[in-house]
Amino acid sequence: MIANRPDARGARRSATRPIAAMRSTTLAGRMPAATWVIVPTYNEAASIERLLRSVAAVLAEAAPGEHRILVVDDGSPDGTGALAERLGAELGVVEVLHRPGKGGLGQAYLAAFRHALAAGAERVVEMDADLSHDPAHLPALLAAGERADVVLGSRYVPGGGVTDWGALRRLISYGGCLYARVILGLPQRDLTGGFKVLHRRVLEAIELDSVRSQGYVFQIEITYRAVLAGFRVEEVPITFRERDAGTSKMSARIALEAMWRVPRLRRSAPAAVARARAASGADAAAA
Repeated sequence: MIANRPDARGARRSATRPIAAMRSTTLAGRMPAATWVIVPTYNEAASIERLLRSVAAVLAEAAPGEHRILVVDDGSPDGTGALAERLGAELGVVEVLHRPGKGGLGQAYLAAFRHALAAGAERVVEMDADLSHDPAHLPALLAAGERADVVLGSRYVPGGGVTDWGALRRLISYGGCLYARVILGLPQRDLTGGFKVLHRRVLEAIELDSVRSQGYVFQIEITYRAVLAGFRVEEVPITFRERDAGTSKMSARIALEAMWRVPRLRRSAPAAVARARAASGADAAAA
């Protein structure tokens, strides 16, 4: 979808609100990074090392200079957070945000967005920790981010696809995207995917503090709010691969949440974007 960008910069103060009951490792003495790759984790020790090494290598070529990988760990019992810290010390571009317990994918991303924005991020990339999102796609996503405000790594545009899924899993995934497209009137084909690029101006304009969705609905809501705010969204084809280690976090509860929460977005999302615009206007008037 092509749309004019909004004039307002958005609600910077609410987007960078400090987070309580967490601790984080930071890279002392490093310059602020413009590009942040955010990786939420819970029991991903089997794949996190391969992922971080691969992402760091790709970013060195695709986003040279200062960049960060932010692992957001929800107290993984398998030691994912500690492993990520050790790799961070070695690789020099990894920070770890430790949350006190398993609090849901949506809240993990919100905490990460605030952390990255407070540290000076200009664009953030979401991706999974289980290697289902191939780091080799990062250059194409980042390149598209030079012209678009939001970039979706899409399984459902020409050139995209999935591997190692049965017919039922494909039906549920594609059906969920179609359901959201119809209910919300959106043209984007892959609304539930979690491999995407978001610019700072988007995160500051969509009132992050009022996002309550988890699971796949979180991805739908973020994109929907961005479209409502007038941002340009582009889809780039990716191939999604089924994880080869660890356990999938997909559950019946996540699927059911999508069924009842997506229709509610038609009311809550426009109201949130309107409040963000009003707040931005008030800030501009006071400046």
